[in-house]
This record gives sequence, C-alpha cells and structure tokens, in this order.
Amino acid sequence: MALLSSFSSSVKVFWIIIVIFLHRNVATKTPPRNETTAAVFSFGDSILDTGNNNYIISVSKCNFPPYGRDFQGGKPTGRFCNGRVPSDFIAQGFGVKESLPAYLDPNLQLKDLLTGVCFASSGSGYDTLTAKLQNVLSLPEQLDLFKEYKSKIDAAVGNERTATILSNSLFLLSVGVNDLQINYFSTPLRSSHYDIQAYTDLLLESASNFLEELYGLGARVIGVINMLPIGCVPSQRTLHGGKERVCYEAENQAAILFNSKLSPLIDSLNKRLPEAQLIYLDLYNPLISMIQNPAEYGFEVVDKGCCGTGIIEVGPLCNKDSPGTCTDASKYVFWDGIHPTETAYRIFTSKVLKQVNKFF
Repeated sequence: MALLSSFSSSVKVFWIIIVIFLHRNVATKTPPRNETTAAVFSFGDSILDTGNNNYIISVSKCNFPPYGRDFQGGKPTGRFCNGRVPSDFIAQGFGVKESLPAYLDPNLQLKDLLTGVCFASSGSGYDTLTAKLQNVLSLPEQLDLFKEYKSKIDAAVGNERTATILSNSLFLLSVGVNDLQINYFSTPLRSSHYDIQAYTDLLLESASNFLEELYGLGARVIGVINMLPIGCVPSQRTLHGGKERVCYEAENQAAILFNSKLSPLIDSLNKRLPEAQLIYLDLYNPLISMIQNPAEYGFEVVDKGCCGTGIIEVGPLCNKDSPGTCTDASKYVFWDGIHPTETAYRIFTSKVLKQVNKFF
C-alpha cells in the first residue's frame, strides 16, 4: 500500500473501479449500510484496539488462546476479549463492516481502508508516559499513523474525496484507564508529583490537544468514551479490595473526577470548533449498573473474569494453560482481570449506538 502514493492517475481509477466491484459483490455478506456514515475510526487503548499491538514489540499482547475463542473462526486476533470489542460492534451497527481491522495489519487492502480502521493500542493512555511504560503506541503516535493513512487515501481517491469520507465518518476515542491503573495508582512516577486533581487536569490537557488535532485533520463527528469504573475490575479488587475483594473506590472516584471534567471540555470544544460534533459517551454508568445488578442483564459473575482463576490474569497470564477458564463467558461481566466479555461489550455498546446515531 505504501506504493500507492506513486501510482499514476490511471492506476488510481483502476483501484476505484475494483473497490466499487468488490463492495457490490460482498454487499450480501455485510449488514445494511447506513449510507450517511462513510467509515468508522478508533483511537485509544484495549477497549477499542482490534490487534495493532500484534505488530509492535510490546508485552501488551493477547494474540494467543483463549483470547478470541468466540471471535469469527475462534482465532485470537489481538483483541483483549473472548470475541468482539466496541470498535467492531459500532462498525457493524452503522452497517459499515462486520468488524474493524487494525491499521497495522499488513494484509489490509484499499477497500478495507476506505471504510475505516482501528489505530488504538492496548496499554496506551492520555499521558504519553503511560504508553512508554508498556512500549505501546501513544496518542500522538496513533495520530501519526492516521496522517499516514490519510496520505494513502489521498493518493488513491484524491484530496476532495478523502475530505468527504472523513467529514462523514465516526471517530471514536476510549483511553485513560491505564493512566490511572498503571501510571498513577501502581507507580510513584506521577503520584509523587501530582495529586489526583492535578493529574486529571494533565490528562484533560492531553485529551484537548488530541481532539483539536484530530479535528484539524478532518474529523468532525467524534465520540469520546468516558473513564470506566476501573476500581471494580477483578484485578483491582484483588490488589486493593481486601479479603472481601470489594471495589477499589479510590480509583472509581478518580474516574468520576476525570469524567466530571471531560464533559465540560467536550462542550467547550464544540463551541470553539465551528464544525465539530463531539459527543460525550457515558459507559461508566452502564458498566457499574451491570456490576451492581448483574441478574438484570443475564450475568452471574461480576467479581471474577472468565479466564483462569479470574482474579488477576490478563494478557500473558491469561493463556490456554490457565486453570479453570470458564466454559460460558456470557455469564461473566469480565473476560480477564481487566476487560469485559463480548456480551458485556455488546450490551453497553448498544447505548453508544443510540447516542451517536442521531448525528448521522
């Protein structure tokens, strides 16, 4: 694909014809298309990452069983889940494609790029130090990849068509959990220099810079997912919840504090950026509702993940040799020590779709 920038105009026309042909011939295999949504793009961390970390040197990987056991074909794809993640459900919900591919996948074709890709990197954060700690893609690096993507599309279909695609696409951002869990509460690297008020301000400054730059690159409709109730994930219950493994309220309160600042930031950016349609997407409350009222959603287990013992395992610790991995993940809110199951993602992503759909 890197050679596209040097193609002659006749070759570009050929590619466009091929894309139209392929789109028409796979139409019966994809959901009904929302013609007003050109593509879906995602940035952030493991909530939205569909496999970019497979192609970088990092320990933050999950391209091995039992991850992906309920995904298409039952193969691990680099999604920190037993199946699909919100990026996939949202792309499907808008009729764009069944799942959102990772941008770094070397097998992507032009037809894949035109309808959107994922730039998110598991382990990333608003704070660039968070990404450095796990050697993953920071938000500025994800933006660099998006600029590269934009150049490829410009070369293939022209600047005007590229601008139209981007202005009619949905952009998603979900990040921040690792900033609090890994960077602030688990190490002194930031907590020794910032109190939680100052640190959340630092994260908000990064969020503002990212969103403004993304807008400057052509994005118009941007859904920003707020911070989840990270103190209630199984690993944090194990590490900080005492014998009863209760939710770690210090982390939950930090997430609530961040969210209370994120919403007005989005309102401010909408007023300042003339064509922006930034959307504050609340997943904190839907997830805490599942945890507090599991039976209402069909869940049986909320304090343990499906994989292994369920109390701590994530990434390399959640593998095919982990003892006791559950047989039916749909009964669990969490798949591993941190990440929700496909079933949980499907439930609260439906709320995102309702919030975003009115913008298209």
